Amino acid sequence: MNIHEEEQVPISKTRRKRAMEELQTLGEELVALSSDRVRNIDLPEDLRVAVGDAQRMTRHDEARRRQMQFIGKLMRNVDVESVRGALALVRGESASAAAKLHRIERLRTSLLADEKVSYEIAMHFPSVDMQRLRSLRRAALKEQEQGKPPRSYRAIFQLLKELENETRDQTTEAAELKHDDNGD
Repeated sequence: MNIHEEEQVPISKTRRKRAMEELQTLGEELVALSSDRVRNIDLPEDLRVAVGDAQRMTRHDEARRRQMQFIGKLMRNVDVESVRGALALVRGESASAAAKLHRIERLRTSLLADEKVSYEIAMHFPSVDMQRLRSLRRAALKEQEQGKPPRSYRAIFQLLKELENETRDQTTEAAELKHDDNGD
């Protein structure tokens, strides 16, 4: 059998069905994302609308099953590898975001355990308002001691998160300026 005869051999029904199920599963992953994340993925408009419709379906009933099949059908005309790559990137972003939150939580715990950590925070984040940070630390320790709701404890987390985001934004700006200065 030569190459041209191989191309004419039809794909088995089982293989076609398996391929469609994979596309439908990929579509389900798209539907599971938040609307904002779906907007950031390069998709044809009809597929984006179908995903949005499926996201608004609250019940997992026959209508949603048909919608998922429709999404699978629309996925036939999409570059599946780019969608897979975008989904992998989104999953990676959420893993890095979780790691960032854990890092901030550890920093907050260290700060509450030892006041000297505030100096390390000041060195790492020069824009920090040290008076506010110390005040929040004292209030958080007092809240823990008295068994009160952890308002200051949460405020420390938010402050550290803002500082982390501010530093990341400044790093991104510096990298962009350097890139522009190189004439690229």
